[in-house]
Parts: sequence; structure tokens; C-alpha cells
Amino acid sequence: MALPKFIITMDGYIRIGMVNQHRDLLQPGDSCLGGGYYHFDYVSNRILLDRSSYDFGTPRWHLLDVLKVPSVYRGLHLIYIFDDGRELDISKELPIEYYD
Repeated sequence: MALPKFIITMDGYIRIGMVNQHRDLLQPGDSCLGGGYYHFDYVSNRILLDRSSYDFGTPRWHLLDVLKVPSVYRGLHLIYIFDDGRELDISKELPIEYYD
């Protein structure tokens, strides 16, 4: 059953999609730095990321210098919510590059 999942790659790309397994988001040559689940909060203009990938574990944001985000998500803040409820505002912590 497809669920809203995301991964981050060693090259700094965030891949978001409705997939059965996190590994379905990988492209040839990708190395994964973790992943989790997402949902859109349209009221506050955010993409909320949380939990961890069964395949790849919790996202290791600290290993990224820049996050490459599809341009369709321009203007949305990326927030990662840890298991204890703390929030990490990815949009403020990492430089964001948008791509088509």
C-alpha cells in the first residue's frame, strides 16, 4: 500500500512520493541518508516530515551542506518533527536549492 514517504540522498536531494517502500524513491546511483513520512500543512504553508524509514533509518540532516528540493515545493517550509516532538526547521538550518 502506497504511503506518503520521503528520503534524503547523499547528494542532498529530498525525494517525496507515494510509494510502498522508501527504497522505491531511490534513483540509480543514489546513496540514502535516511527518510520518513510527510504530510502537507496548507494552513501554515509547511511540509511536515517525521518518523524514520524502515529501510534507511532517521534522516541524517547534519551530513548535508545544502538540500535540493523540487521547485514545485518553493515557498513551503520544511519541518522535521523528532519522536520527542521537537521540531527542526530545515528551511532555516540548511541552504535550499530548488530544481525542476
